[in-house]
Amino acid sequence: MSQQQRRVVVVPVDDRVVGPATPGIERQQALATEGLWAGFVRTRPGMMSGWHHHGEFDTAVYVLSGAMRFEWGSADDDVADAGPGDFVLVPKRVVHRESNQSEGLCDAIVVRAGQGSSSFNVEGPDAS
Repeated sequence: MSQQQRRVVVVPVDDRVVGPATPGIERQQALATEGLWAGFVRTRPGMMSGWHHHGEFDTAVYVLSGAMRFEWGSADDDVADAGPGDFVLVPKRVVHRESNQSEGLCDAIVVRAGQGSSSFNVEGPDAS
């Protein structure tokens, strides 16, 4: 392991960069290494993202504020709601979309572990 790899890295809020784009979601990338992506996600009230998946990345979401609804698949019960303090796991390759069901901003911290590209926009829940 090189000396550079053995350093603690702090990413101040102003140093985040625009993350991979999905319609309806504002992603800010804080960290991206081989095997890891971490950042901040904001969804405005009433907004719904486009359908997407995260390739070979498992995704953990921690909801800071607001309400997130996750939809996947085409069945009526393929829905999960999360609020402040909740953790959510979106397994790799699961096509989904999320929305903000609250009247305020929905902010979340997202951490992905895996390989390859971390975001793929698709046409619908049965796409991959």
